[in-house]
Amino acid sequence: MRLDKFLKVSRLIKRRTLAKEVSDQGRILVNGIQAKASTNVKVGDELTVRFGQKIVTVQIDKILETTKKEEAAKMYSVIKEERVQAES
Repeated sequence: MRLDKFLKVSRLIKRRTLAKEVSDQGRILVNGIQAKASTNVKVGDELTVRFGQKIVTVQIDKILETTKKEEAAKMYSVIKEERVQAES
């Protein structure tokens, strides 16, 4: 599945267009490698997403084409969340 679609379906990022913009800005790593929106992701891959002051690392547990809001969080496990201090 494409990275941008996974981010939308899993609700890590609410809209696919926003997921594409974030990946085009180089703020998403798949298994430690900078990823584009079209990068294919699979079960077991580790995603690191930078949201402003927060960096979230998740592991993909399931790939679903569509999902309900309640089940979206079951598509991944959060490995770590960290806050980044603003540079002075």
